[in-house]
Amino acid sequence: MDCLGGGNPRSRSPAVLPTLPEGPAIVKGCEPMCGIVAATCGRDVIPILISGLKALEYRGYDSAGIAVLNGGDQLARIRAAGKVRELENLYENAPIAGFTGIAHTRWATHGVPNTVNAHPHVSDDRVAVVHNGIIENHAELREELKAHGYRFDSDTDTEVIAHLVHRSMDEGADLLHAVIDTTRRLHGAYAIAVMSRDAPGHVVGARRGSPLVAGIGEGENFLGSDVQALIRETSHFSYLEEGDIAEITCKGIRIYTADGTPVERAVRKSELTADAVERGEYKHYMLKEIFEQPRAIADTLEGRIAGERVLPNIFGVDSDELLSRVRTVQIVACGTSFHAGLVARYWLEGIAGIPCSVEVASEYRYRRAVVPDGTLFLAVSQSGETADTLAALRDGRNRGYIGSLAICNVPESSLVRESDLVLMTRAGPEIGVASTKAFTTQLAALALLVLELARLNGIADAKYARLVVELATLPRVVGEVLALEPTIAKLAERFVSKHHALFLGRGVHYPVALEGALKLKEISYIHAEAYPAGELKHGPLALVDADMPVIAVAPNNQLLEKLKSNLEEVRARGGELFVFADTDVPMTQSDGRGAIIKVASGGNLIAPAVFTVPLQMLAYHVAVLRGTDVDQPRNLAKSVTVEQFLSKTRRAVPPLPLAGEGWGEGNLASPSRASKKLPSPALRAASPAQRERRHRYSTTSSGASTV
Repeated sequence: MDCLGGGNPRSRSPAVLPTLPEGPAIVKGCEPMCGIVAATCGRDVIPILISGLKALEYRGYDSAGIAVLNGGDQLARIRAAGKVRELENLYENAPIAGFTGIAHTRWATHGVPNTVNAHPHVSDDRVAVVHNGIIENHAELREELKAHGYRFDSDTDTEVIAHLVHRSMDEGADLLHAVIDTTRRLHGAYAIAVMSRDAPGHVVGARRGSPLVAGIGEGENFLGSDVQALIRETSHFSYLEEGDIAEITCKGIRIYTADGTPVERAVRKSELTADAVERGEYKHYMLKEIFEQPRAIADTLEGRIAGERVLPNIFGVDSDELLSRVRTVQIVACGTSFHAGLVARYWLEGIAGIPCSVEVASEYRYRRAVVPDGTLFLAVSQSGETADTLAALRDGRNRGYIGSLAICNVPESSLVRESDLVLMTRAGPEIGVASTKAFTTQLAALALLVLELARLNGIADAKYARLVVELATLPRVVGEVLALEPTIAKLAERFVSKHHALFLGRGVHYPVALEGALKLKEISYIHAEAYPAGELKHGPLALVDADMPVIAVAPNNQLLEKLKSNLEEVRARGGELFVFADTDVPMTQSDGRGAIIKVASGGNLIAPAVFTVPLQMLAYHVAVLRGTDVDQPRNLAKSVTVEQFLSKTRRAVPPLPLAGEGWGEGNLASPSRASKKLPSPALRAASPAQRERRHRYSTTSSGASTV
């Protein structure tokens, strides 16, 4: 069946945009977030869309919806509040079908999570749109459209997009040109997919600030927020770049820049399999991902360590030249990645002898930071699409850093494409909202960077070799710690009725305590806080009583004796103390309260990653016993790909001015120095594939590709 149907889209300037090719596809070359899936093919797209939404539900699960063109030019829509299963139940009771469709799972930003605010949004039963992001100027656009007679049914910012496309088509544009016109009016971040009954068989997608990928099949094509949504249908993908607009039919895909100029994007083959995004034998994705950590860490280290050394240029072409000039490091990240950065600060200063600052991206981007000469900007992000981290990276181009390095898990993410150097974590898909293997693989990647900088900074050969060998043992040691799961599952029973918990750590293990507290609060809804153990007397000790469990991390390092003194303070106040102690630590439980769990840390360098794993398991089993939604905790989504604004009555602080061109070598007080480019053309010209030759995607062609 010809999925293009019988409709002929109107066109203002048919000569500007070539006709889509016949035959196979030809393509060359949050804060909250939501999930988008779109498909056009010669079969019913509903199963494709529902399957894709289930794979994307980690991105948001407040509501879900589908719109399809059925009967050629009739637009049908179903929406439901709640998770995708509610939408699926609705579909089973009142089936719809179509050969072209768009779908969405929502994490609410504008308007409460209900059916009325669920996507897709439509205009005059003629145009339907799904959207991930935030339109900053939606209020002005709404008033303008109301003045032109448009009625709004929802409280969302997305509905303005549907009406703008509709108005442009009323003025004579075809669907593609209408989307191009509309995107020029939008301020903010978005990924959208749009279809119209005037253009059967066509879906137009666009992105700015939020990810969107085109999936290429045989006689069918797709759009999605990420590869996971489409991997059951195709293994060939083209990643849209910032400002790109894509038009898909069952016969092909064409990609354009924001002004409508045709552009070629590489087609890549994903090695991801459908099994990788399935739970398999595990009850929850989080548990699966906890147990995947030995393999994930091994993948992070594979091909990057040989014998007793870190291999050269693993961070990108000519990376040694840039890293040799590093005199200080600025780490910017959010959430769990921020905790990984805090661990790296201890390593960088204690092992490499390099000063380091770590800051939450949402704070960093709104202040004028002083950048010392020779500072490397280091961004850490699982998804590579975290809005605040990306904004900080872009703003940093004008602050005088010598270059940028990204630690990331997604090869074709914006963060990877826009950074000078890259080290992929190779963690694989992480579906559970609470991060587990992403954190430990980030620590492994950061350890590689620390060791390389330490080598360039003159670390003693024997110490360097010992640390590299220790790092290589991390996958095995984590695998051994997983054997503690039955013990920790039993321990979790003592937390079920608790409402608060306090985590303690000292030195490099204070960030581990922060991460442990974050995991517990995220998925069990127990209020949990973390403090440096030495700060007990400065406030937290007032909270300690028999009803507040205290969880401490006790590695065998130079701070052990001080930590023991802090723990005695807890015992003296009747606190119930649970200590995860190194097997070499002589510590016993004498009062019958609490527990001591012995953990073989494997050494001081890898201990932070090792001690994190039992804290992950504790949070998981407490959440299971409390009956919470482990993989999709309330009010949270997996990644933050658009900025959260303050309120309708308050204006957000405007972001600092974006950079001019490239990364300068000076600082804000020296415009002439800040305008200088990196001296290594090869470094700046390196593609993501050159920067990371062993990541999980391989380019199928450097030019036009027929798939």
